[in-house]
Amino acid sequence: MLNNIGLPGILLIAVVVLVLFGRGKISSLMGEVGKGITSFKKGINEGEKELADDKDVVESEIVADSDTTKDKV
Repeated sequence: MLNNIGLPGILLIAVVVLVLFGRGKISSLMGEVGKGITSFKKGINEGEKELADDKDVVESEIVADSDTTKDKV
């Protein structure tokens, strides 16, 4: 059923949405969507940075442990 929606169908849906909600409401809604996407990307980048920092800490602890093990032998 949804496979048969072409360009005219999409345009009709867009016109109906525009009439129902108005240009101002749609504009503010799209602004909020943009802010949400930006916030999501920022969170992903912060998470990746945190994982990289944790990995560096673990690697430095492993190197420190292996150095102390060599000294004892």
